[in-house]
Amino acid sequence: MSLYHYKFEVRWSDIDANKHLANSSYVQYCAQTRMAFMNTHKMGLKELSRWGIGPVILHERYSFFKEIYADQTVYVSAEIAGMSEDASIYRFLHKFYLPDGTHCATSEATGVWIDMMLRKTTTPPDDILEVMKEFSSENTKILTKQDLKDLPFRPENVEAFHKRDTFTWRKQKED
Repeated sequence: MSLYHYKFEVRWSDIDANKHLANSSYVQYCAQTRMAFMNTHKMGLKELSRWGIGPVILHERYSFFKEIYADQTVYVSAEIAGMSEDASIYRFLHKFYLPDGTHCATSEATGVWIDMMLRKTTTPPDDILEVMKEFSSENTKILTKQDLKDLPFRPENVEAFHKRDTFTWRKQKED
């Protein structure tokens, strides 16, 4: 299994009111790490456009162990934690480390490849499959459509809010 890490210098704009790395920054760092990983392995935007496919994250979850502060350096890893046999479904595992090796957080992102024209799940080209296998390990889980069905949230459609009288379009006159 190969390892990939992307280096970040934590900026003032990456922190929150608690003076540590904001939750939204963790999401952005993971997304940037995945795209840098893909660019490095000839799966960047140019190639994705040529193939007519795109990656879509369906579910992401985090565990936090140690705070990360402004002006620190942090390394975010990317490895394949799960993949369907045809690689149409994937799961990335990201770990956040300080330069001294302190493990600060872990993220898991589950997604699918979609055909950009049809907007439906598709099998990626062999080039992607080869890279994903290279960054897999003996612990990489074989994913199936059932894994997508088992994600913790399901859509719950409701009646449109404007039809339910849950808010007023205009301010009502006080009597």
